[in-house]
Amino acid sequence: MSSGESNAYQKLVELSTELQLLKNTQALLGWDQEVLLPKKGVAYRGQQMSWLSGYLHREFTSEKVGDWIAEAESTAATPEENANLREWRHEYDRATKVPVELVQRFAETQVRAKAVWAEAREKSDFSRFAPELQNLIDLSREQAECWGYEGCLYDALLDTYERGMTCERLDETLGGLRDDLVPLVEEACNREPFDQSKLEGDYPVEQQKALNRLIAEDIGFDFEAGRIDTAVHPFCSGMSPFDTRLTTRYDESDFRSSLFGVLHEAGHGMYEQGLREDWHGQPIGQAVSLGIHESQSRLWENQVGRSRAFWEKWLPVAAEHFPHLANLSVDEMFEAVNQASKSFIRVEADEVTYDLHILLRYEMEKEIFAGNLSLQDIPGEWNRRFEEYFGLKVDKDSNGCLQDIHWSMAIFGYFPTYSLGNINAAHLAAAAKADEPGLSSQLEKADYSGLLRWMRKNVHENGSVYLPDDLIQKATGTSADPAHLVAHLRERYL
Repeated sequence: MSSGESNAYQKLVELSTELQLLKNTQALLGWDQEVLLPKKGVAYRGQQMSWLSGYLHREFTSEKVGDWIAEAESTAATPEENANLREWRHEYDRATKVPVELVQRFAETQVRAKAVWAEAREKSDFSRFAPELQNLIDLSREQAECWGYEGCLYDALLDTYERGMTCERLDETLGGLRDDLVPLVEEACNREPFDQSKLEGDYPVEQQKALNRLIAEDIGFDFEAGRIDTAVHPFCSGMSPFDTRLTTRYDESDFRSSLFGVLHEAGHGMYEQGLREDWHGQPIGQAVSLGIHESQSRLWENQVGRSRAFWEKWLPVAAEHFPHLANLSVDEMFEAVNQASKSFIRVEADEVTYDLHILLRYEMEKEIFAGNLSLQDIPGEWNRRFEEYFGLKVDKDSNGCLQDIHWSMAIFGYFPTYSLGNINAAHLAAAAKADEPGLSSQLEKADYSGLLRWMRKNVHENGSVYLPDDLIQKATGTSADPAHLVAHLRERYL
């Protein structure tokens, strides 16, 4: 932080930029844990994360920062300055309510819990993960109580990922979506199934990697500012627009698993790479919410990656990497990637059934933090709800409550942003086609440069200048409407 004669606002910019360097370092350590960290390094990584989290917390919550914010609020002149101050105020008011000891304990527990979850998932044994999960639930509850809330405790957790979101709003949005989806799911799943045996064959990992890179680069992911690696659960780590890391996982019997993982994470990555470099380190230089972030990942994974035009271009290339795919027609490949079926794994689910996975997780989390669902009952309740929604009996924990990494990271309240992302993705895609002359014809030729430019201009480059609802309104002219998602699903699946 500079000791010059800068005003309060400039001091905040300098401190924010300095602390962002450490946050990016922390993100890199988190990426390293999932990709490269040796098993014996987990405990020490926990100490590193704990110290960094404590230092960041102390620096930002010092009394002088509160004074700078108050002084700058009276002199801010531009929309960008006001947006930065809006974000600093929100973060400061929340952070100063939480003791540094809790922050550090939380960070260390998260590192340990992720490692334990990975082992428990591999063994398909919830009991191995249960003690760590209980710790994370308790810590999350303690943190939420510090922050405070007006409705239910879970609202405080939701606000971390989607500003202003509440259970009341989500119940209305997702409840309406569920009413539309349930009959649509039944109709789509009752269509004549695609013969999956036509895809049977070997898909060597190195060939999958080569194809995935070609596709990610073609849609706009910049490999001079990013890379793809392997992890237990696919994720994107955006340290900065200059360094964005994607991960996926591989199934040598089906290349679609890694490909759609890469398309999803590349959507996140292109958002991070599209943020304004001159704003990096300031709040406005960051993505505004997870509901907007997931709109980008779900758009490239589904609106693009499951389209007929995409496979008209990429099936011949895929057949060069996996020769047995030359036996498939484009119509067959299109059907293969748009087969609606009820299945266990969320990240591999089709578009139609996907939001039912999210609804299940949202309902479970609400029950957990309302105190209505105890730890030992989680697997049984998950399995009961899953059978109710999907008509399938969960055969093992790794296909059930252990499949997602999110609980091991204590990011409770995150799951609903996937459904918000689906809604936003369909809404943004419809607006882009209406707003950009010639975009539809470009997409029919699998040329995605125009779509990416529109997203850059209307979403990425805005950073956090506008809150999520305002960003969607500004980009599309209307509030997000689930009707666009339902219309898209009906057109593609029915």
